[in-house]
Amino acid sequence: MKTNKPVIIWLLSGCVLLFIMVMVGGITRLTNSGLSMTDWHLVTDTFPPTSEQAWNEAFEEYKKFPEYQKINIHNDFTLDDYKFIYFWEWFHRFIGRIIGIVFIIPFVYFLIKKKLDASTIKKCIILLFMGGFQGFLGWFMVKSGLIDNPDVSHYRLALHLTFAFITFAYTLWVALDLIYPNKIEVILPLRKLARIAMMVLIIQIIYGGFVAGLNAGLIHNHWPLMSEGKLIHETVWIEQPTVLQNLTEGKSGVQFVHRTLAYVVVGLMILLFVRSKKYSLSTLQSKSVKTLVLFVFIQFILGIFTLLFHVPLWLGLAHQLMAFLLLSAMTFTLHRFSK
Repeated sequence: MKTNKPVIIWLLSGCVLLFIMVMVGGITRLTNSGLSMTDWHLVTDTFPPTSEQAWNEAFEEYKKFPEYQKINIHNDFTLDDYKFIYFWEWFHRFIGRIIGIVFIIPFVYFLIKKKLDASTIKKCIILLFMGGFQGFLGWFMVKSGLIDNPDVSHYRLALHLTFAFITFAYTLWVALDLIYPNKIEVILPLRKLARIAMMVLIIQIIYGGFVAGLNAGLIHNHWPLMSEGKLIHETVWIEQPTVLQNLTEGKSGVQFVHRTLAYVVVGLMILLFVRSKKYSLSTLQSKSVKTLVLFVFIQFILGIFTLLFHVPLWLGLAHQLMAFLLLSAMTFTLHRFSK
């Protein structure tokens, strides 16, 4: 680990930046700021407009698109309002640029200095492509809200969000490979269960993106039952033409899946904890499973309160933050049961 310390610090710094990126992305979504920048340039919009004239030009360009024409034109939307939403989208993109610089320059340096073995080089090249693809997904998502409907596609939003989580998890995994280079005896049943838990957690994150994209957290603000004291409200099945569409495109259906999957995620984490008691675990393995159970309960409670209080900004962000920490704990746990 000592010889790899600079590389490990570099990778973990990337994890921190990805975490900040996702949090700012959450603020951008919750403040409806994501469609404020109607174009994308690699260099020319690196910084916000620097003069009042430039601000007015940007604002006039924004007025040509559906969000202003169909929504904000009716809300006494001023230039100061525009500057507020512009900041969050700009800041989100700016952090993306910083991540690119922080990854590429040290990567080239470590290559020249021969600090990376062949395996790590391959993993870092994968990370490089993942970062570039994530940038493309961001613009692909924004573009869907600039045509007719003044809101981004919930499918594209979920893809953008989930791929950010996966990129973070993979970056952390690569760092963990260097932090713990020595192989351990794999407990196959626990590894299998941890893999299942990870897959279900990722599906839950996808549905979290669906809920955010459809604003599905603003309905059925009751727990443990849905509206009118019903376990499954009839709107779950009638918003869209087919069952599949209801469960992927209907607000009630998507919320129902997300709240139901929450129980499955909690159950899998508890099952992993209970099953792990049958084996002789290392200290790290034991602590990772306990942390996982703690985090999943905190996330479950945050999800309930986010729903009950109609998704206030701070609770929405806390819920997303905890999802990130839960994925971190899940990644660490799976790594400790796999390597």
